[in-house]
Amino acid sequence: MPKHGLPQGFAGGNMLKQVQKMQEEMLRVQQELEEREYTSSAGGGAVTAVVSGKHEIVSLQISPGVIDPEDAEMLADLVIAAVNGAMREADETLQKEMSRFTGGMKLPF
Repeated sequence: MPKHGLPQGFAGGNMLKQVQKMQEEMLRVQQELEEREYTSSAGGGAVTAVVSGKHEIVSLQISPGVIDPEDAEMLADLVIAAVNGAMREADETLQKEMSRFTGGMKLPF
């Protein structure tokens, strides 16, 4: 029996190559998406977060006018909203791109 475990002459050998090619393409797309940056703002642009596709914060910009020592909680809320929005954009982009390969099935990435 050949290395791939399929009987010789089995037509599935070609299918195996197609599956391997699809897996390689999925990996390439996933790596590209991890290298992209995703941006989201909160408070009308007062806070802007940029994250990578690996869910790492790349940058965080805070408008000086929104820094109020008497209301640190509001600033924290804006930062959380901006970061979460950028993370959500990264996840949605990954799901959308991967759905080309999965036929719309949601897979954990």
